[in-house]
Amino acid sequence: MDEYLNDNGTERKLKVGSIYKHFKGNEYLVLHKAKHSETLEDLVVYQALYGERGIWVRPLKMFLEQVEIEGKLVNRFQEKEK
Repeated sequence: MDEYLNDNGTERKLKVGSIYKHFKGNEYLVLHKAKHSETLEDLVVYQALYGERGIWVRPLKMFLEQVEIEGKLVNRFQEKEK
């Protein structure tokens, strides 16, 4: 697991193999953590669990950050309860 501290001080952890729900409603399976070849930035490799099941990459910081929706801070991706 990798930890990330949000701007508001909330600690978030990435769990490879877990399913996360995007704030817009779609679900994704976290496949791997990777590093950018030039910057060494931590990245998340994840797969859509809908449609063509595309594979995506996003910076870890962005994956675990919060976004403001209608004046409230919510997690961009939230791990689903098992």
